[in-house]
Amino acid sequence: MPRESDHFDGRRFVNPTGEAGQPFSAVPRMLLQRRTPWPARIDEPPQRPAQLDGAAAVVTFIGHATFLIQTPAANLLTDPMYSTRAGPLNVLGPRRVRRPAVRFEDLPPISMVLLSHNHYDHCDVRTLRTLARRFDPIVVTPIGNAPLVRSAGLRRVEELDWWESSNVAAFPITLTPAQHFSARTPVDRNRALWGGFMLAPPGARILFAGDTAYAPLFREIRQRLGSVDLALLPIGAYEPRWFMRSIHMNPAEALQAHLDLEATRSVGMHFGTFPMTIEGIDDPLRALDEARAARNVPASRFTTLGFGESLHVGSST
Repeated sequence: MPRESDHFDGRRFVNPTGEAGQPFSAVPRMLLQRRTPWPARIDEPPQRPAQLDGAAAVVTFIGHATFLIQTPAANLLTDPMYSTRAGPLNVLGPRRVRRPAVRFEDLPPISMVLLSHNHYDHCDVRTLRTLARRFDPIVVTPIGNAPLVRSAGLRRVEELDWWESSNVAAFPITLTPAQHFSARTPVDRNRALWGGFMLAPPGARILFAGDTAYAPLFREIRQRLGSVDLALLPIGAYEPRWFMRSIHMNPAEALQAHLDLEATRSVGMHFGTFPMTIEGIDDPLRALDEARAARNVPASRFTTLGFGESLHVGSST
């Protein structure tokens, strides 16, 4: 276990703000709130990732929090989730309405996985097991997640604390704080750490924020780690606010995070894939449009990618 710190009391990890979120006993009340229905299935043709074509990185949205990030030095996946359900044994939990936008067999060789925390919609053991068999990638993850990752057959796992940088990555990668929590069961809450990642391949700086509520941490990331060319920020699973405010940003808060980071561009994620909370499938997109209009932020500065769409970032020359 790590030594005690401002975010670890010797048994459990805590958020930068000290907020703990709602207890597990509040979940039934949240589940009983009226939901906006989602479609049972959205069929869209799978896409193939774009080529680098001289870019420092190509970022492709596969769905939820899963991105393929291709660079000249390495290809990475963030929070890889290819299963049908986000829950125990892949038989419980929300069922995805969109298939992964890039088929597993169409992925390029994956040398690294960035795993932000242990929730089922971000840490899918079945997907990790398939990645282990096909690619045997290195996994970089916050403290406390290595046993779960190794149970999927992945041998090379590096755990980081907030603000620590990887010793094994092909380019600088730093674990950043997030306002969230961890749990796989009702009895293991906050026994493992959570976070995001700042990636700095030559010619680009990309923040994958993981799963997070809004907090002053985004200003601190900008102050400590410098400029951000592209921020990947969650915009979904935010209602009801009495439950979600301390663990998930809504689109207006994600826009504020974008402004705090002074990011050149931000892309929304964590929407349109799993019906996890009570808002409708398109509500995050409408709310992001409204937030941009209210703050006079151009769509080119904070947008979303289509499922399977790729974005070129920076130049490798």
